Amino acid sequence: MIIQLEPQITTDQLAGLEEQLTKIKYSVNPVKTQYANYLVGVGKTDFDIRSIGTLPGIKDIHRVSDAYKLVSKKWRVDNTVIDLGDGIRIGEGSPAMMVGPCSIESEEQVALTIEHMKKNGIRIMRGGVYKPRSSPYSFRGLGIDGLKMWHEQTREAGIKIITEVMMVDQIEEMHDYVDVFQVGARNSQNFNLLDALGEVDRPVLLKRGISGTIDELLASAEYIFSNGNERIMLCERGIRSYETAYRNTFDINALVMLKEKTHLPVIADPSHGIGVRRFVDKIALASAVAGADGIIMEVHHEPEKAFSDGQQTLSFGQAEKLYQQLKRMEWLQE
Repeated sequence: MIIQLEPQITTDQLAGLEEQLTKIKYSVNPVKTQYANYLVGVGKTDFDIRSIGTLPGIKDIHRVSDAYKLVSKKWRVDNTVIDLGDGIRIGEGSPAMMVGPCSIESEEQVALTIEHMKKNGIRIMRGGVYKPRSSPYSFRGLGIDGLKMWHEQTREAGIKIITEVMMVDQIEEMHDYVDVFQVGARNSQNFNLLDALGEVDRPVLLKRGISGTIDELLASAEYIFSNGNERIMLCERGIRSYETAYRNTFDINALVMLKEKTHLPVIADPSHGIGVRRFVDKIALASAVAGADGIIMEVHHEPEKAFSDGQQTLSFGQAEKLYQQLKRMEWLQE
């Protein structure tokens, strides 16, 4: 069960509530987030929920049978909306485009991308400064100095940054230069990292693991929420299967299933989802039809010369055609 506590609950009321939960053999797990205080009760005893719900100090109480509880839609009727400030919102009727290169490469590249974004009314820029690469000899990012340069340019343009964090030790140095922390597929079950991001008041975009199930993705999100951070987005980016005709198997089913199971915004990543440039726009359009709250994809002024993932990156011209299609669908605002 999930119990949302009244802000003014007294110490005695809280102690009495915990005592009642212990009597019915439920473990008590306090959770304090940036928005509310909760008790998550876990147990198997059948009981009348009114015997708990009528106790003083309780604002709301819900039964949640899922292994993941705080991210479940069974207790929160209203879907979560992520507010990045400056009028930028993600979720519940406010779909968002997040575009940019796979890797941040230079000041010129950032400036050209910002110009492209401003021209098309897009205000969230993706990019990597720490890159988890399959080969140790591939370009692995500009690091914190590249992030600071990128941040300086985007702040002047009124654009928000989403970028990947790979280790707990990176969070503090990156914090002031990042608007959304991204957890990549390879770290989807890095529970130390998820715990640490739960203690940070920055939104987190959590990607599905390379071979991860939907329930495993939701369980990973539960780690972040239960450590205090409710500002989470989930990202379908394709999973590894036996198919070799494209990079990953993009699971369009996951978008609708996640919308059914969780109140968190659901984002689609068509670039990694298929990994073939000429098909990325089609997967993006399908994601919009399936109800995605956002699309994160790779664009570059010269994809053929990109330091990484050029084969799945759209040119500015290709991206602009997609934006127009999304606007005609009324998914993306003019």
